[in-house]
Amino acid sequence: MPVDHYENFPVASVLLPSPLREPVEAIYAFARSADDIADEGDADADTRLASLDAYRRQLDGIARGARAADPMFDRLARAVHGWQLPLPLMHDLLDAFSQDVLKTRYRDFDDVLDYCRRSANPIGRLLLRLYRAESERNLRDSDAICSALQLINFWQDVAIDWQKGRIYLPSDSMARFGVDEAQLAEARVDAAWRALMAFEVARARQMILDGAPLARRLPGRIGWELRLVVEGGLRILERIEAVGYDVFRHRPTLGKADWARLVWRATTR
Repeated sequence: MPVDHYENFPVASVLLPSPLREPVEAIYAFARSADDIADEGDADADTRLASLDAYRRQLDGIARGARAADPMFDRLARAVHGWQLPLPLMHDLLDAFSQDVLKTRYRDFDDVLDYCRRSANPIGRLLLRLYRAESERNLRDSDAICSALQLINFWQDVAIDWQKGRIYLPSDSMARFGVDEAQLAEARVDAAWRALMAFEVARARQMILDGAPLARRLPGRIGWELRLVVEGGLRILERIEAVGYDVFRHRPTLGKADWARLVWRATTR
């Protein structure tokens, strides 16, 4: 599956057991629409933040047991109450999306990971709640996978994020390899850029591999779903490498030809 926008987690695919598709779709609709508030269109920052605050009030209403007039939140409320989904994780998502409105640079890798902790990790944790599989080890591995997928999305979308005025590459890493913002503006791919991207790709790859054993521990179709997600993330990293890290002119994506490869790898690795 593509590691793109909020499709870096399973969206009720045919591999999911049918009882889980409705709550997964409810979570996805909430996360996707909130992310769009932060990212899409031409609204100013105050308008975006006010809209995200309205989402917070809707979550507060769900916590109180109030009936939501908005169909999306009514659906989410049924999932929250039916599956005892933790609302603080949804607030974390909103905090990350609000941060996207206001913050455009990241000091170091820990700063980026703090964003991932709120923008991506809650999705994995919500899914583990649905799977009734919230052991400490599972949560740790899920966080590693989700953060890695978020990083992969960042490295895949350097050019897109630059057009939005954002840089998720850690500033200290850029300085270490001799890459500055002027180079991003010029879309200049040289030895320094390749060294920086090779370093960041390696960090993301190690992180997703660290979490990958979770996909073998989860049973049945749920485990298969996650194996494909992991393999999709790894494949995007391979495609970044294959274009010589020139993500300015070649945005790496997955196509139909990749599916057989992903299924084979998910089966054999």
